Amino acid sequence: MAEQRRTERLDQPREPRGIKLPRFDAEAFGRWSEGIARGMGTANFIVVMTVVIAIWFGWNTLAPAELRFDPYTFTFLTLVLSLQASYAAPLILLAQNRQADRDRLALEEDRRRATAQKADTEYLAREIAALRIALGEVATRDFLRSELTRLAEELDEAGQRRQRLERRQQEKDGQQERRAQRATDGLGLDEPRDDLDGDFARDARPDR
Repeated sequence: MAEQRRTERLDQPREPRGIKLPRFDAEAFGRWSEGIARGMGTANFIVVMTVVIAIWFGWNTLAPAELRFDPYTFTFLTLVLSLQASYAAPLILLAQNRQADRDRLALEEDRRRATAQKADTEYLAREIAALRIALGEVATRDFLRSELTRLAEELDEAGQRRQRLERRQQEKDGQQERRAQRATDGLGLDEPRDDLDGDFARDARPDR
């Protein structure tokens, strides 16, 4: 005993004493219990169980006495059904607890997403408000449309003025051309007169 105490060290955990229960995978056992609970909650299970009990009653009632394995009062059937109920209730509770855990996790995830979505919505609302404030100092569509309309009208007026100036310039050029044509026509009429006077003078001059 003294040697055993000497070998024990304080820096090492002491091995637990008592009955060691077999270890099992809780997740696998939970899935198995959920499968059983789902199976027991279907119409097929009720139909099969009803058929089995009816056959049990029929065999132990109508069969010969030496072949009956559970005669009237059906003690063995009562024991089987009690055993089934005693195991079915904890399995159903275990499946319900696992479903409640999943629902709680889903609820927490939904709450986290709702909080994040609310924060994003508030951020977007602040950004939209800031954009509206910034757009208050920016030209709007109606203002740009009015300015473009005014510029178009000014361009039309400038084009009309240019056309009037070109028309006036063309009229002036036409007047100058007509004046030049008149002057040219006047010079053409005087030159033949001079030629006629010269011819008449040569004819009237005495020959030498």
